[in-house]
Amino acid sequence: MGKQRNRERRVSWLCATQADRERVLDMEKRLKPLRASSFAVLAVALLVCGPWVGWWTLIPLAVASIMFFLTDRGLQSSPRPEYRLALAWLSSELAIAASVALTGGTHSPALAWLVLPVVTLAARFNVRGVVAGSAVAAGLIVASSLITDPGEVMAGPQYAVFALALLGAVALLSVALMQSDVHHRTASVIDPLTSMLNRNALRVRVDELRAQAQIVQQPIGVIVGDLDHFKAVNDTHGHAVGDTVLRDVAYSLRKRLRAFDLAYRLGGEEFLVLLPGASVGEAAMIAEDLRRTIHANSHGNLAVTMSFGVSASEPSQFAYDEVFEEADQALYIAKAAGRNCVRVAGINPDTQPEPGSEPLSTQRVGALSR
Repeated sequence: MGKQRNRERRVSWLCATQADRERVLDMEKRLKPLRASSFAVLAVALLVCGPWVGWWTLIPLAVASIMFFLTDRGLQSSPRPEYRLALAWLSSELAIAASVALTGGTHSPALAWLVLPVVTLAARFNVRGVVAGSAVAAGLIVASSLITDPGEVMAGPQYAVFALALLGAVALLSVALMQSDVHHRTASVIDPLTSMLNRNALRVRVDELRAQAQIVQQPIGVIVGDLDHFKAVNDTHGHAVGDTVLRDVAYSLRKRLRAFDLAYRLGGEEFLVLLPGASVGEAAMIAEDLRRTIHANSHGNLAVTMSFGVSASEPSQFAYDEVFEEADQALYIAKAAGRNCVRVAGINPDTQPEPGSEPLSTQRVGALSR
């Protein structure tokens, strides 16, 4: 079941890339304590105004709180966490709209509260998510105003119009802040040469994968790859050609990987791939596919090859430093074996396949000698 969930991790309408989904999860982690504080502020306001608006107005707030509580459970392991969060967001808007309709409609003191959830849209989603959410909020402002007394709204639409104007202004400002946040986050976690994730992104993702492995009880495969004789490429053809080779190789790696696999450039000509749900045997087959892809195509108009080291964690226990060290050591063995090959941690080096042959059906026979 856990493996199937991982295989279903695809891009979606709300998250065009895996990086978008990681941003959604990261921002939800940051918003969670602030949301609790915001709900507490609203609850105090409702308690103070209870004699005038009614104590029952606490019920919609409680419903929204419960929805977010249920959403947070299993969010990290969800194949599409953005839709779970969008549903919780919609429930909060509907709860506020119900309160507006039952406390005076267009004259309700809670009418402007429909704008509050819109502030969080840009923190989670892309522009299309903000536009869609703002449209929903605008529709609820109009509907909750009209449902009580349409004639009164038509005679004095200023309250609804002002609320809609506030909504539009907040949405526009939120998008500007979101774009600035995305720009700076991208600069800090994306390698500018290859557009792959970098070490900064890796540090954040490792903690999430550790928690995910415990929940879904699945291993995580690790592949470390290094271009062969890359120094000779730079020395012979120049660094401009070397940069082109790196960009082409990065593109080839990303193209061959599954949508939910994670590829990083560690620096220089070294790359890392994390494979949620992959055993050591599955990781070895993926590494061999990557090796063949690099070997079969020219990059920067040059024929280059790549060596790979493979390892995988035990189910539910992702000790990244240990698994990476195993894969890195296997990479050194691949280099010593003649390059352009895949070597697997825990497999006796004497029984591993020759460069270019099929990877053996991996069965661990002992720890690698250091």
